[in-house]
Amino acid sequence: MAQSAVTVRLDSDMKSQFDALCSQFGMSANTAFNIFVKAVIKSRSIPFRISANPIDVEDLALSEFRKFRNMVASSDRPELTLDEINEEIRLAREERAAREKTTL
Repeated sequence: MAQSAVTVRLDSDMKSQFDALCSQFGMSANTAFNIFVKAVIKSRSIPFRISANPIDVEDLALSEFRKFRNMVASSDRPELTLDEINEEIRLAREERAAREKTTL
């Protein structure tokens, strides 16, 4: 099968991060792009959600809190203490900061 070259322009830092992640996955960036292209062709869609509207983190956090609260209310687990709630919030904030750091 004939091969074609595709050029993709990326920020240098973003490319370094992408190359490092691909390496951790045991593949090259080229292989990752080929996997993406095959997934698009197979599904005839982009294999992840694309949205023009930014996620409202506060609404998302409140929604997750309500789900968790309902789960706790319907279980035999004891209520969380204020310290436990604050620890959950601290961990969620650390997780969010780490995600934002990797997407920059």
